[in-house]
Amino acid sequence: MRITGGSAGFLDATVLVLIWLTKQTVGSVWLSAPEVVTVANGGSMTVACRYDPWYKGYTKYWCRGAVYILCNIEATTTWDGGRSFIADNKEAGVFTVTLTSVRYRDEDVYWCVIKQFGGDIKTPVQLQVSDTVTEVRPTDDTTALNQDEIGWWATLRWILFILMLGCLISTHIAVWRIKTAKKKKNMSATTTSPSQVTSVNNYE
Repeated sequence: MRITGGSAGFLDATVLVLIWLTKQTVGSVWLSAPEVVTVANGGSMTVACRYDPWYKGYTKYWCRGAVYILCNIEATTTWDGGRSFIADNKEAGVFTVTLTSVRYRDEDVYWCVIKQFGGDIKTPVQLQVSDTVTEVRPTDDTTALNQDEIGWWATLRWILFILMLGCLISTHIAVWRIKTAKKKKNMSATTTSPSQVTSVNNYE
């Protein structure tokens, strides 16, 4: 099988695309939050955004706006936004967003966000405001299930990464061997052997 420089570049690009797709596919599991939160008018909202421990050193955001790329950052783990602030429990793998003095005008789509190079990890939260609210807390079994899912995907992430890295290394080794063999072949073709020189002299 002959692999040209262009093919090798294509394979490299394919591996990078696969890594990006894998990250986007499991991103919603690396970060989870309730889809809808209902808060009493004038009360306080608290949202728990659970994340993979891999991201404990990353900056977290709380962003407002239906379209993520146009959303307005309300608070981060490095600064508070007035009524909004974030507390990051890195050991538990959860950052908690609090919004005080909630009003009807606060109804909107918000985002739990982990800032990272190459594309943020995010999950939406719909905030609804009502005069009467019945608070529903997740059971311990549900919380444990979410943590198990995050841990399982964390393991899968490393398996996929190692497989892709192995594929990339194998491709580079194959290309290097082919180039080396081709270079040796070209050198042999351009070098005249001693027997050929002797044959030419005897003929003269």
